[in-house]
Amino acid sequence: MGARRAIALAAGVVLLLEAVGTVLLHLVLASVMGGQQMSLDGLDPDHMVTGIWVLGAVFGAFLALCGVLLLVVGVRDQPPTRPVRIVLIACAIVHGVLGAVAVGLVGWTAFALMMLVLALLVAALVLYAPDLPDRRPGPAPVEGDPKAGGPDGGGRPAPA
Repeated sequence: MGARRAIALAAGVVLLLEAVGTVLLHLVLASVMGGQQMSLDGLDPDHMVTGIWVLGAVFGAFLALCGVLLLVVGVRDQPPTRPVRIVLIACAIVHGVLGAVAVGLVGWTAFALMMLVLALLVAALVLYAPDLPDRRPGPAPVEGDPKAGGPDGGGRPAPA
């Protein structure tokens, strides 16, 4: 098994575990909020509990989707399509922002875990980067060379 395949599979598994952990965390937060029955600036506590449930479900589904996409990429060992790359890049950005927030609110351990997941995501994206055409400048074309282009084969454009 290649390194890029192992990294994609590991990132997929980690994201699936993170999805489960996120949903469980939001369940705990919702139960704590529901048990307090306190309003924040006049907001109904039941609406806040519902919002926590919905946020946990949406964020957990997003992380699970990213995990499944990475598992598919790892199993097939083929570069992800453009839409999949966009979803994975969005996931990486979310992890970067959450890591920056986590260091202030939770601590350095949470920051390190978020950066570990970010590193796995970035590594999977970089290792499965699509093949781009070679755009390095080559040797200067030789005058009269038919491969050099131009109407006379000399690499000059046609006169206007």
